[in-house]
Amino acid sequence: MPTKGEKYYFVSSLAKGLRVLELLAEKGDMSSSRMAGYLETSRAASHRFLATLRDLGYVEKTGEGQFRLTFKVVELGMRKLDGFEIRHSVHPFLQEMALACGETVNLGHWDGTAIVHLDKINSTEVLRLDVGLGALAPAYCTGLGKAVLAFLPERELEDYLQSVEWVAMSPKTITSPEKLKADIEKIRQRGYAIDDEELSLGLRCVAAPVFDHTGRPTYAMSVSGPTQRMSKKKIDVIQETLLPLCRRISRLIGAPEN
Repeated sequence: MPTKGEKYYFVSSLAKGLRVLELLAEKGDMSSSRMAGYLETSRAASHRFLATLRDLGYVEKTGEGQFRLTFKVVELGMRKLDGFEIRHSVHPFLQEMALACGETVNLGHWDGTAIVHLDKINSTEVLRLDVGLGALAPAYCTGLGKAVLAFLPERELEDYLQSVEWVAMSPKTITSPEKLKADIEKIRQRGYAIDDEELSLGLRCVAAPVFDHTGRPTYAMSVSGPTQRMSKKKIDVIQETLLPLCRRISRLIGAPEN
């Protein structure tokens, strides 16, 4: 049976190893000495972590002597995404929406703190925003996120508003609980959310919630595109298809009838 000291060493090493993966994903290729600076440890210790991850297949060494992530990390993420059975059953609905509007359609999952992009259909237009599957997005400044927040239980919404780190992603980002609450009230009344260049200037998005078998807004679907194509008039047209489609998906996954 491992001693307390052995357990601490194992947990500490595991945490460092995971931090190495995060840093490589965030910063890109790097040497063991540069990694040591981020980990605040010695070059030898940094090299041991990288070498172990290389032996396990999660890291490889480039011709320039740098370390980088392998596709084994991507495979882990895709396995997680494939675990969401909703992706397979909802994908035809995303295709239906994409054909109707000609813009990028996204399926998001609320993980309790942020939105995870589960699936998407890219617009055929050259000018579009391409968000990778598995990417996390803040809830307070995205259509997907606000569509979920508006229909959370009040206590859960308040907890989120108190814990979120308000960062201005653009000059139009809502960065206070009071202003977000006012926007949420409008979303509840009309049934859909609008991200009006709040995540990124030049991008506009409309989204509606998808309710699970417990009646929770666990998912949301959105349509996004550049502001020159996503006019207020076009959003009005899109929501007429988006809302009924999200209600159909909700029924498909067992949401109770209102």
